[in-house]
Amino acid sequence: MKNFSGRVLFLDRDDINTDEIIPARYLTEITKEALEPHLLEDLSLEEFNPQVDMAHTSAIVTRSNFGCGSSREHAPWALEVNGIHMVVAESFARIFRQNMFNCGMLVVTLPKDTINMLFAEFSGLETYVDTDLESQELTFRAEDQHERVSFKLSGFDRELVEAGGWLNYADARY
Repeated sequence: MKNFSGRVLFLDRDDINTDEIIPARYLTEITKEALEPHLLEDLSLEEFNPQVDMAHTSAIVTRSNFGCGSSREHAPWALEVNGIHMVVAESFARIFRQNMFNCGMLVVTLPKDTINMLFAEFSGLETYVDTDLESQELTFRAEDQHERVSFKLSGFDRELVEAGGWLNYADARY
């Protein structure tokens, strides 16, 4: 199972699409490692510099409809090869969401009010998240503040995450 705890990157925008996660010009690459330096390089977000802001990032907190656009698996692969194994948002594009679980990565959907609170309290700070998959709880911490947030995960999605993705899940059962 992957690690779902660590440094958090806040991306304050709705509708971040798969072409912004990994530009289509790199889809001819044949290894995940070749995608690594290009993660979020086309994301247009004020004061965002992927080379600086993504250093040592393990999780992303963003707004709604993350991963919209094409159905390619390259977007989760680019996150994974960069050590980002969890995305927290108000909502996700359906196929992106499933591709994340198929790769053994964690997708956490939270209500808009909770996302707004996380941005208000933690964005701009050196923030870390601790993930307890068993209790389905995230603990965000920065400086002297912390916030616990509960999330729900279906049994099957949890099994995919615990197995490390669809291939490992299928290998163990079929």
